[in-house]
Amino acid sequence: MQPNIVILGSFVVDLMGRAHHLPKPGETVKGSMFKLGPGGKGSNQGVAANRAGANVTMVTKIGNDLFGKVATDFFEKEGMDTSYVFQDKEIETGTALILVDENTSQNSILVTSGACGNIKNEEILKCEDKIKEAKVFLTQLETNLDAVEFAIDIAKKNNITTVLNPAPIQPISDELLSKIDIITPNEVEASILTGVEIKDMDDARKSADIFIEKGVTNVIITMGNQGAYVRCKDEERIIPRYNVDAIDTTGAGDAFNGGFVTALGEGKGIFEAAKFGNAVGALSVTKIGTAPAMPTRETINNFIIDNSTN
Repeated sequence: MQPNIVILGSFVVDLMGRAHHLPKPGETVKGSMFKLGPGGKGSNQGVAANRAGANVTMVTKIGNDLFGKVATDFFEKEGMDTSYVFQDKEIETGTALILVDENTSQNSILVTSGACGNIKNEEILKCEDKIKEAKVFLTQLETNLDAVEFAIDIAKKNNITTVLNPAPIQPISDELLSKIDIITPNEVEASILTGVEIKDMDDARKSADIFIEKGVTNVIITMGNQGAYVRCKDEERIIPRYNVDAIDTTGAGDAFNGGFVTALGEGKGIFEAAKFGNAVGALSVTKIGTAPAMPTRETINNFIIDNSTN
């Protein structure tokens, strides 16, 4: 059975250009390719979860403009419910300007939240029943923080598992952290939030200790080539990465989170769910783009079988 997952997050239109190197300040670089498509951390995670097999309720906000139609057309094509994709009559749809180095696959991103930074509490209340029915509630920090806090309160009061992907990074109160069942930063975000510079797994352990002291129940720190450090109160494991030929790393973290909450919603334990998330993340970097690069469940299952010794 498909697990019910509610994802509160951003939708922005990705404007992606690729070049042989990223421009330095004041430098103009001739690009090799340009692509426009659906993006935003929330939307990307929603698409990843949907394709991985979850029944996703996507909660976001768009403008009354052409970029807003990109959102609704894409979600409908993916077979996702658009009932809670709210429209702002004054603020435009968000955008992400993405520059990708085609030699290293590294990227630089400038995000303007637009309408999804103006989600109202009364709009969150309209999807309260959906949150109550969810196996997992997932959110990030790319929308306005007051909406994130309000929705987490609803999930927590109804004993719904809460997952926070703290990106793009910004200060978070200890009160909010105490309501999070699972936090999923990358090593840079974890370093900023805990003050521990993370270079290896020992540093990740120290950072996780601080999160747990602040009331977070479980910690997953994604660390690129080093894999993922997963910590519960009484157990820790390193989940190795899958070896693939990366073409575009944009959206890999979103792929991980979407896959992770899907597996978690299906009843897998946190370590097994993290391994599933790693597989989704690995597959996503083998294609160009963010949401369009998210793999299907059949592809994920076949990939895990083929790499069963990992």
